[in-house]
Amino acid sequence: MNSLLLIVVPLVGAALAALWPNDRTRPWFLPGFGLVHVVLTFWQFLNPPVVAPGAWLGFDPLARAVLPAVSLLFLVCAAYGVSYLRIRSERPNRVFVAVLLAILGLLSAGHQARHLGLLWITTEAVTLAAVPLLHFNNAPRAFEATWKYLLVGGTGIALSLLGSFCLGYASLHGGGVGDLTFTALMAQGAGLSRPWVLTAWVLLLVGYGTKMGLAPMHTWKPDAYGEAPGLVGAILAGGVTTVAFTAVLRVRAVVAASGAGPMADRTLLVIGLFSVVVAALFLLGTRDFKRMLAYSSVEHMGILCIGAALGAAGAAAALFHVWSNSLTKGSLFMSAGNIRRAAGSPSMDDVRGMAILTPRSAALFVAGLFAVTACPPFGPFFSELQIVRAALGSGHGLATAIFLTGLLLAFLGLTRVVFGIVDGRPRPVVKANSKDFVETAGVVAPPLLLLGLSVWLGLFTPAILRTAWLAAVTQLFPTP
Repeated sequence: MNSLLLIVVPLVGAALAALWPNDRTRPWFLPGFGLVHVVLTFWQFLNPPVVAPGAWLGFDPLARAVLPAVSLLFLVCAAYGVSYLRIRSERPNRVFVAVLLAILGLLSAGHQARHLGLLWITTEAVTLAAVPLLHFNNAPRAFEATWKYLLVGGTGIALSLLGSFCLGYASLHGGGVGDLTFTALMAQGAGLSRPWVLTAWVLLLVGYGTKMGLAPMHTWKPDAYGEAPGLVGAILAGGVTTVAFTAVLRVRAVVAASGAGPMADRTLLVIGLFSVVVAALFLLGTRDFKRMLAYSSVEHMGILCIGAALGAAGAAAALFHVWSNSLTKGSLFMSAGNIRRAAGSPSMDDVRGMAILTPRSAALFVAGLFAVTACPPFGPFFSELQIVRAALGSGHGLATAIFLTGLLLAFLGLTRVVFGIVDGRPRPVVKANSKDFVETAGVVAPPLLLLGLSVWLGLFTPAILRTAWLAAVTQLFPTP
């Protein structure tokens, strides 16, 4: 019942927000229902239910390892959203608020989906639901970004659907009875038709990889993240991409059960390294600090795939990185949104001296830079260190060297952009624009809180979280 409440409560909130007549008070639905969702999620986290093997939906170990991070990120973004929508009072927010709450409900369903078809439905519903958020600013480039998101995302939808059909046929061809729950598919194991399993794996990896924004399927990300409001970018980068990653993990477990685990891990490692390197090269050339965050997200999705390819130790580190990346990316997107709002432009060619004009947001942006580039004491340092240790421990010396080179190049690209916009003397036009923006507690405290949580997560990782990650790994990597 509580698992269903995690889905129903946000959807009820979305319906009420759509019916609420007052634009001024409607944004309070976000933190209100977000808080209820956090309480329900962490109650489930502390008191994990027993999920029936044949259940289509349930708060199983993988959902327990990831969904609390998404819920917490949403609550902090919701608190930021109240102040953001007050600043953007000239724009109607009915659709914006309702869609955000609907996405929270759909994310809850996606993370708890234990059936191949239900996983596809919920993941693609999240993808489509995000469309109205991308053109909230109602600018021509925002509409262009929305269409690109739809076209590329639609390709991912089609490929993941085709892959789901192939995996279902692999079960039937191997004597299955049509049970498409992941428990049943893993139990069928070697009985699955190997050619159809391999075909399904490629299609599902590309399909869900498009949702994650893995290279070379990442082309929607720079435009979408560049034009979306900061809090939307935070939820896309820390929430929507995460549900696609958990989908990849569930499918990989089925492929491994069929006996093709080494092949699946090799493809994950290759596409992960490719994403890190491609993102790093783009970071060295971009001059737009919001597009910079998109390429950074491509990099970190690649890091998750690298971790998932390295066995149980790497998968546990990847789940750790889901948390640390969600917290740091959320902070970066919100502080970047503040700077973009104050400066009136996302280009480092136009923006200078933000340390003078928006000192708090600039300080948070710089701190977020060090966090997302895996500098201690922030969470990503510790999660990426564990991934490196898992890679070296499994004999992937060359992959480790490529990975570390990509991280170094990404660090150079990110620092070039970030210090370029916070340093120097403000340009007159930026100085004039910034007079209309005030760094209130409502737009500064949320990213500060997320950075603080990132430090806490890295230095004082709770034992109960580690236990949850290990339980998820046991589910995904069962011992024979």
